[in-house]
Amino acid sequence: MDVLGRFASLVRSARKGVAFTGAGISTESGIPDFRSPGGIWSQYTPVMYDDFMSSRSERVRGWKLGAAMFRECARARPNEGHKVIAELERRGHIAAVVTQNVDGLHHDAGSANVIELHGTNRIVACQLCDKQWPTNVIVARWERGDEAPECDACGGPLKTGTVSFGQAMPEHEMRRASAVTMEADLYVAIGSSLVVEPAASFPRIAKRAGANLVILNNSPTPLDEFADLVVNDQIGKTMQELLQRLDR
Repeated sequence: MDVLGRFASLVRSARKGVAFTGAGISTESGIPDFRSPGGIWSQYTPVMYDDFMSSRSERVRGWKLGAAMFRECARARPNEGHKVIAELERRGHIAAVVTQNVDGLHHDAGSANVIELHGTNRIVACQLCDKQWPTNVIVARWERGDEAPECDACGGPLKTGTVSFGQAMPEHEMRRASAVTMEADLYVAIGSSLVVEPAASFPRIAKRAGANLVILNNSPTPLDEFADLVVNDQIGKTMQELLQRLDR
């Protein structure tokens, strides 16, 4: 049996599968990998959360990065990788999507159970009272010259709903991700370098708990040796071909 045939066989038998996705799935929607040369983090130095909270000048710098990231993501649309994952969820093979991405494209594709480990850039929240807004509303304020937007209710600093460097991971999402990981019968890591912790530990945990582990990425990862199947190819094309195999 060839690689795609083995992949299809594993998916066909899965009932509690998890799709674990990283930046690589969204690059095919035109969102650059922020860590790569030419990515946003090569243009803007990331702002530490404590610095953001304590310094207005750092909030000004943080909002340059936040607005740039939001505008990059706002132009993007789900690609075939996102769409096939949503279809596998509809068919009952995938129970949850655990994503490192903040772009919201899994929601746009139709996935229902999405766990966003690093938050989302589609909302902005006050860091003191937690009042929230759609990000485009606050970015419009920023574009009109409000360089470090503050809450209209309590005066607290506003920040996109993404997890910043030095900020604690969201407890609720981490608990949800841990639960689906431990219950998974199939874990498919898609477009992730599997080096960013603590998220990168989830595929290893799933494998140790008994799940079949598939890694789909365009380059090798540190967990390839633990996987039941490794596919180094384009994500959208591979996922389309997978769905065709399942339909035969």
